[in-house]
Amino acid sequence: MKMSIPVMSRESKYCEGIRTAVTKFGHATNAMILAEVQREFPSVSATTIHRATTRLAARGELMPAPADLQGAMRYEMNKPEHDHFLCRSCGQLRDVDILGEITKILRTRLTSCEPSGRVVVSGICGLCH
Repeated sequence: MKMSIPVMSRESKYCEGIRTAVTKFGHATNAMILAEVQREFPSVSATTIHRATTRLAARGELMPAPADLQGAMRYEMNKPEHDHFLCRSCGQLRDVDILGEITKILRTRLTSCEPSGRVVVSGICGLCH
């Protein structure tokens, strides 16, 4: 009888630093994460951070968030689905939950259509206004 050995997900020494950085920033690019992790591990490379964030996202520990103003991918910790507000001036990304209200409006205006997915609204935040 062949025994099955569970496969462990790879956990590098940088993963906890990545989780800490994403929690600190709320929404973080790999560049932001790299700068934060390099405080403890100065020799960590951008490639290593990219691979580790990709792995953490594949495992469901991190979630992709809307890109920053330059198009860089951002991550956030895995939490219940939500929508975002993106400031077109400073790039700040804020969590907001408006899908229920938006869905009602869309169903009224788009009869016989069933909207799905999360919403990203852009505008100018209070600090930039």
